[in-house]
Amino acid sequence: MEGKIFKLDPFVEAERRVQSGLSRLPPIVSHFLGYRSLEPLPSPTWMVCLWSFIGAFGGIGILFAVFDYHGFLLDEHSTPGIVASYGASAILCYGAIDVPLAQPRALIFGHFLSALIGVIIQSIFKFSYYSLDSLNGGRKYDLQWLAGSLAVSIALVVMHLTKTTHPPAGATALLPVLDPHMISRKWMFLPLVLVSSLLVLASALLVNNIQRRYPVFWIVPIPKSAQASRTHDRDSTPSPDAAEVVHPPQKEVGNGLGDLEAART
Repeated sequence: MEGKIFKLDPFVEAERRVQSGLSRLPPIVSHFLGYRSLEPLPSPTWMVCLWSFIGAFGGIGILFAVFDYHGFLLDEHSTPGIVASYGASAILCYGAIDVPLAQPRALIFGHFLSALIGVIIQSIFKFSYYSLDSLNGGRKYDLQWLAGSLAVSIALVVMHLTKTTHPPAGATALLPVLDPHMISRKWMFLPLVLVSSLLVLASALLVNNIQRRYPVFWIVPIPKSAQASRTHDRDSTPSPDAAEVVHPPQKEVGNGLGDLEAART
């Protein structure tokens, strides 16, 4: 009965289709997309530390190269495009790569939904760059504490409901109502966050799959009980070619003379 419940979950079925599609790709491609035909062994500590360092160094360096030095998506104030919350994402996506909070669905949608909520709250409270920039003689709004609290708490609930919880995204929701440089971007903060998430994901796929495995899943993990139930149902299904053999009823013959006479007749 438990297996039947898992089969009704559309996300589990979608994950099965994703894994099935990955298995049909060339091995070198599916390997760097996290597909493994066999469950890999746990990585030793030295390997985790080595590739976590390389991944975090390279991933954050790519963000600086794209947004800071190249000037991609710079606003009219030429403020840096680095979103600070991705420093925390680096800890998950390059270090703790096995936990559900570090998987692609949580990384991409957790940051994007939180950024969307933060920008909406910023628009409601009508925060602006000049009013919050202390360098320009601005001052903080009296209700900034309320806007920040609402942004983080609403983002938490939305991530929980959509199963996209990514702890660093709480800071992403806070930045559009707190940081003057991010406030100046307004709705352009959304593509900045989306591109940052995709760059982190791309570098994580490359580095983490050299000697480890990432992601563990793309949508949701497939419960082991559901896998076992599906295998049991497949193995217990009778083959259509198997014919049912029916034996005719036989008379029970005793050892007495009367039984022998009855058997002869």
